[in-house]
Amino acid sequence: MGARQAVLERPMTSRPNNAMDSDTVRSQRRALAQMRAEYDFDYSKAARGKYYKQLLKEGSNVVILDHDVAKAFPDSASVNKALRSVLKSKRPRRLTTRSTRTRDKTSRAG
Repeated sequence: MGARQAVLERPMTSRPNNAMDSDTVRSQRRALAQMRAEYDFDYSKAARGKYYKQLLKEGSNVVILDHDVAKAFPDSASVNKALRSVLKSKRPRRLTTRSTRTRDKTSRAG
């Protein structure tokens, strides 16, 4: 028995005098009755964490933004645009070589 059938067959135990509760239940039952059969998901056959190991192996590109940062960007395209501009403005670091010249011991003792 799927979730759809369970809701349809469940006896109404809510308060019958409360019109809003009974209207809500009726509308939910109507919506479930109109659902397509392919949307009737059997949760007893679900596998928790089915793709967990695959994500660990391949890696993931999901990044969790702090709330204040997320409010500044309406969508992922604007986040990508901002990050690309930061990457372009970042100057590449030049490796410098140390001088091979050393001081005289006499000049240090001074």
